[in-house]
Formats: sequence, structure tokens, C-alpha cells
Amino acid sequence: MSGSTLGHLFCVTNFGESHGPAIGCVIDGCPPGMSLSEADIQPELDRRRPGTSRHVTQRNEPDAVEILSGVHEGRTTGTPICLLIRNTDQRSKDYGNIVQTFRPGHADYTYWHKYGLRDPRGGGRSSARLTAPMVGAGAVAKKWLAEHHGIAFRGGMAALGEIDIAFEGWQHVPNNPFFAPNTSQIAQLEDFMDALRKEGDSVGARIVVEATGVPVGWGEPLFDKLDADIAHVMMGLNAVKGVEIGAGFASVAHRGSMHGDELTPQGFRSNHAGGVLGGISTGQDITVSIAIKPTSSIRTPRQSIDLQGQPATVETFGRHDPCVGIRATPIAESLLALVLMDHALRHRAQCGDVRLPVAPIAAHRPDA
Repeated sequence: MSGSTLGHLFCVTNFGESHGPAIGCVIDGCPPGMSLSEADIQPELDRRRPGTSRHVTQRNEPDAVEILSGVHEGRTTGTPICLLIRNTDQRSKDYGNIVQTFRPGHADYTYWHKYGLRDPRGGGRSSARLTAPMVGAGAVAKKWLAEHHGIAFRGGMAALGEIDIAFEGWQHVPNNPFFAPNTSQIAQLEDFMDALRKEGDSVGARIVVEATGVPVGWGEPLFDKLDADIAHVMMGLNAVKGVEIGAGFASVAHRGSMHGDELTPQGFRSNHAGGVLGGISTGQDITVSIAIKPTSSIRTPRQSIDLQGQPATVETFGRHDPCVGIRATPIAESLLALVLMDHALRHRAQCGDVRLPVAPIAAHRPDA
């Protein structure tokens, strides 16, 4: 299947199916000499793994990563790194009732028409299970970017369904099951999800991710712009239906006198551009917001058709996330890291020798 590889110089090829024996990825282009072990990768996978709270799918996967190649005596060799994650808790029988039908809002219908067949076991390649290898690859990218450029990543949930989540501090994100930068609304979110689960329905979410410490100058005009590649990879994440960079759609109501981020010798006064101008990083924080649609696999009966085009009613009884956005924060962070890693190597290859007579200004001074 084409479309399973991301990147130009830091290439990640994703493989496997939701209910196959294993999933994983091959990373080609990781620079040699970086110390790397499973212990560097596993914490990121643990953030994403299923079964971590009552609000997500109860599929119990340890998501234990194995490094099969590309590392010798604890250091990357510059050759392809293969990461393997074995599936251990498949329940394919849960999908027996949808083999002959299509779930509304799911990829069942389009996969069947494109390939002439489909894997109904958990959605096969269309499952969010396939995001786990990308989180593993993202952990490798995060480590290199932190060591070479001091880049850090953070993210959180900004809205759950119709509930807007007030930002109260990034330090709160690890302390609740929603990855919310908030403490005052957690009980409300818990009650909302409990009621939703009882109804057998699902809901969407908005996730915000940021990268701090990104140097000035990364990105390629015209069609490999940094923000274009970020939007491309985020739209490749399951259930994403919208991507905003910086102010995003709010820019429509801005005046140019307000939207353009003014520069001073002390730094930028704002960051409506989201850290990217002309497709090239400004040195400010890269800010991205994504909209995630409601999960399509729900218990609520829905109207559909069968393989013969006849009317059918579909109910899905497998283990599913009532909101796939709850576990999306570490995935979105990893995808952003993969794009920045690729552009870091591309910039080094073409423009690594560029030197300016003056240093870049400070990244972001909203109080200037």
C-alpha cells in the first residue's frame, strides 16, 4: 500500500494492521552516533497506549517496543532502525457483525472500493492503532532535536465536544486522563465522558501542540513549506478534519495592523503566524491546533448498506475510544517532531554553512 512513508531525509515507513501479529515502523536517515535504547522510546508509547483510563478503549496493549536494527552497542549506526510493537490483545470476533456492512463515517466503504477488499478486524490499516509506531519514531526525533537544538514539545486538549477547556498551565497536562492544561474542569469532563459512554455515542476534540526552541530558517518554499508539511502530516492522523497554524481561521477577522507580528530589537511582539512566515520558521514557538471528529465505531444503531448495496443497520460492539482525541496529544506531538526532524536535516544539507552578520532576534516577546 502506497502512502505509508513520511519524510525526505528522515523517512518513516509504517507497517502492520490493528489485529495483525505486530505493528511497527522503519526509520531511515537517523544520524549515526546518538545513544538510543527502548527506554528512550517506551515513555512516549506509554502516554499514548490504550486502557489507561475508563474514558478510552479498554483494549489492553502493553505497547512494548523492540528495536530490531539500526542500533549497535547503544548507539544509532545511521542504517535503518526497525521498531516493532507486538499486538497481544486482539478480539477480532467483535467485528463479525460488520464484515458485510459499512460503518457510517468510517473508512470501511472507501477502502473496499479502492482495494476490492478490506480488513474488518479493528479497521486494519485505517485503525488509530497504527499511530503507535509513529509515536515511537517521534520519540527518536524528539531525542535528536533536544540534544542538537534544545527543542521541546508540549500539547494538550483545548476542547472536548462542546466544552471549551480553559488554559490554566502546561504543568497540569500529565495529571489528568484528558491531557488537559487545566484542573478546574476535570470533574466536568469526567462526567461528560461517563454519560457519553452510557449513551453509546462519541464526540470530537480540539488538540493544541507546540514546539519550542525551533531555530530560524527551517522550511522550503514553495510546496515544501514548513507549515504545509505540518498540515500534511496532521491530516494524516486518524479522524483529523482540520488543522490551524498559529491564529488559523481566527485570522479571517484580524486586521493586518493587528495580525502581522511586529518585530523589535527585543523580539516579536506576538505570534499570530504560529512560528512560520513564508513557509520558513521564525524562531518563535511552532503552534498547531487540530480538530478531531467523533469516533465512527459506536454502539448507537446507524443506517448503512451491505456489500450488495442493500439497506442495513450497523452497531459496533468492539472496544473503542468514545473520543479518539483523548489520546491524540502525544501522537500530534510526535508527528510535529517528525516534520521538524526532517526539515532540520534538509536545512543542514543545503544551508548549514549560511552565516549572517547579525544574530537572530529573540524568539517571542509578547510583553515588549
